Amino acid sequence: MNHTDKDNFPSPCWVLEETLLKKNLELMQKIKNKTDAKVLLALKGYALWKSFPVIKPYLDGCCASGLYEAKLAHETFGKEVHTYSPAFKEEEIEEIAQISHHLVFNSPAQFKRFALHAKKINPELSLGLRLNPEYSASPKEIYNPCGLNSRLGTTKENFDESVLEECEGFHFHALCEQDSDALEQVLKNFEKKFGIYIPQMKWINFGGGHHITRKGYDVKKLITLIRDFKERYDVEVYLEPGEAIGWGTGTLISTVLDIVHNGMDIAILDSSAEAHMPDTIIMPYRADVRGAGRAGEKAHTYRLAGNTCLAGDIMGDYSFDAPLNIGDKVIFEDQMHYTMVKATTFNGIKLPSIAIKKEDGTVEVVREFGYEDFKNRLS
Repeated sequence: MNHTDKDNFPSPCWVLEETLLKKNLELMQKIKNKTDAKVLLALKGYALWKSFPVIKPYLDGCCASGLYEAKLAHETFGKEVHTYSPAFKEEEIEEIAQISHHLVFNSPAQFKRFALHAKKINPELSLGLRLNPEYSASPKEIYNPCGLNSRLGTTKENFDESVLEECEGFHFHALCEQDSDALEQVLKNFEKKFGIYIPQMKWINFGGGHHITRKGYDVKKLITLIRDFKERYDVEVYLEPGEAIGWGTGTLISTVLDIVHNGMDIAILDSSAEAHMPDTIIMPYRADVRGAGRAGEKAHTYRLAGNTCLAGDIMGDYSFDAPLNIGDKVIFEDQMHYTMVKATTFNGIKLPSIAIKKEDGTVEVVREFGYEDFKNRLS
């Protein structure tokens, strides 16, 4: 199915733009060329696998958070698969080991429990340990992997040198939508705590949270940090952005179903913050709406609300130059990352369709969801 006009899309609908995606990927390629680092796609943030043919030429593979993401990477991306989980299940470790290139454990206990068996299953497997540098400037504590009492990664106090016999790499993740100056501080703490062991490693994974494709990000500094680190330790360096790959590459198109008044005008949409844009509630953050301003900034202010029974299913208050009418389209910007991967069918609401706008301007609707998708995930 091909479309050229937003009014012809199914609604609601996520729309990825290949031209914008390639712009992000070209920046990743520039960083790779200047640093000889490897860049992986973090599937936890972006897993629109129908777009992988566009992404594959630029990136080195995917990082997965467990069996299902590892299988998706193996089946649809076909390059390196790096798998990490806070805790692996015994009944899944064999399949994970078979299809992974790097297997990263969260604790020395998990390493000791599974490493030798995994290596026996796949002798080419490179084993690693996630470390906690105990430093992060994460803007939200809920997304701070190095926060107080964090379960993610091994601290210096809990490090067990006996794993070094089989361990070939370290992984850390301490950023959330941050610039390279934050990475610089993380690296200082990481090296202070674990630098004595780094020369024994083959690779170091700098994790994700690098907001590389956001306007104003200091790419030059990132390149310098990677180069200097590689020169100090002679190791392979990996980055695993997810959000930065999908940043600014597409929208969520929704439709006004009704307008009610209760102290203010409220536009009820066929999309949902709770089901389709959960980070607007969890993080929280205010999504940009095309052509809209803050409440009172323009002539007509509306509360944009979702079509579920949750009282708090609200996107926020926005103002528009002209009144909204039933049937109008409302377009939420930058909805490719941490949206599709988190979306639910809560309250029986329909999942948005997924469309890809090609470089030639044509649009292919690659997936539409229906009742069976809701029914089959239940029992």
